[in-house]
Amino acid sequence: MEVNDELVDKIAKLARLGFDANNKEKIKYDLKRMITFIEKLNELDTTGVEPLMYMSDSINVLRDDEVKVSITHEQALQNAPLHDENFFKVPKVIKK
Repeated sequence: MEVNDELVDKIAKLARLGFDANNKEKIKYDLKRMITFIEKLNELDTTGVEPLMYMSDSINVLRDDEVKVSITHEQALQNAPLHDENFFKVPKVIKK
């Protein structure tokens, strides 16, 4: 695959990025190296190799969920700058 200015401009537009001339040359160089690496990986024979889903054979090594109260409702509101008896008060951020 050829990496040229048009390809870099297209990728920059899709990613909503802007590059100056110096950075564009660095991006082209990096893209060429990445594509060369991927092409080298494509040369490997992977027939008979199972897809790797996880990095180890361990399954579900997470702890069980336990419901417990960490702080009370009153303690949660205690450090809030603005609150009423039940809720935090925050500045309005959506205007109609």
